[in-house]
Amino acid sequence: MADTAKTPGADSLTDVPGFLVGHARVPGERALSGTTVVLAPAPGAVAGVDVRGGGPGTRETDALDPRNVVERIEAVVLTGGSAYGLDAAGGVMAWLEERGRGVRVGPEPHQVVPVVPAACVFDLGRGGDWHARPDAATGRAAAEAAGPDVAQGCVGAGTGAVAGGLKGGVGTASATLPSGATVGALVVVNCVGSVFDPATGALYGAPGRVAYPEPAVHEAAMERLGRARATSGLPPLNTTLAVVATDAPLTGPQAQKLAGTSHDGLARAIRPVHLMHDGDTVFALATGTSTSTGTGTGTGAPLSPVDLNAVLAAGADVVARAVTKAVLAAEGVEGPGGTFPSYRDLYGS
Repeated sequence: MADTAKTPGADSLTDVPGFLVGHARVPGERALSGTTVVLAPAPGAVAGVDVRGGGPGTRETDALDPRNVVERIEAVVLTGGSAYGLDAAGGVMAWLEERGRGVRVGPEPHQVVPVVPAACVFDLGRGGDWHARPDAATGRAAAEAAGPDVAQGCVGAGTGAVAGGLKGGVGTASATLPSGATVGALVVVNCVGSVFDPATGALYGAPGRVAYPEPAVHEAAMERLGRARATSGLPPLNTTLAVVATDAPLTGPQAQKLAGTSHDGLARAIRPVHLMHDGDTVFALATGTSTSTGTGTGTGAPLSPVDLNAVLAAGADVVARAVTKAVLAAEGVEGPGGTFPSYRDLYGS
């Protein structure tokens, strides 16, 4: 099961073979927003989605319903800019169309419609320019920048992210299961709830290696965070987004189930979560390219119940770790929209 999983070398979503991740930031000195794209390898990935927040902003998520016609998708876009930022998906679609990737809708190879689901976080004015929002050009830039090395912290869709008054951002993690399958996650942490215990300062998402700050350090940190929160008059409009990928051979309904169980990772690392002012959304992508024999995996072969449960459990594990890594990688910001210190600003490394 997941507790016997091993962390691959890069500890990144791109440890799942074929997946690439790209970030792009909205240009401008006071622009604190951006877009992150997760590209699936050709011929795309089986996908599912689970939306649990009360205020989601999404595009093309209905296409992932396993009852519908779409079988595979080419990419997922995570973006800042609230609903305005969903325009970034158009740039990714155009980039994919130029490469002939998408659902074939005509007799010619170029006659395709790329399926690119997207979800947004609210980051308008969070220390930056209210009008700085991702658009199609930002999405294209993220697609062009996609590669195996994944930057973390205040990059891409996490550029303007805030986590319970702290600076949020992007984090990624992965695990290899006893079957040989790999499960990876990328999370944009932008939540109303807290990522650490207000009684101790310990991060929720670091089980087994929790560091408890000294009481005096914690007291000073809470005082500083309280002052920072008082500088922001913005409403608590947030959202945490995640993409979970695997090379295990999942069906559409199984991918949707993986998206659902991966929300447990958010619940472990963020408290409370899935509130009315959150739009928490998790996508799950599966290529089925694992060549391990394990206890039932293999290219195209269905998973055994034991291996399927291991994949489902690992999704929650890597999401929780990715949340913690995002918080630790973030850097504080101070601007016209408020002051947002990082966890490391408050507690050190």
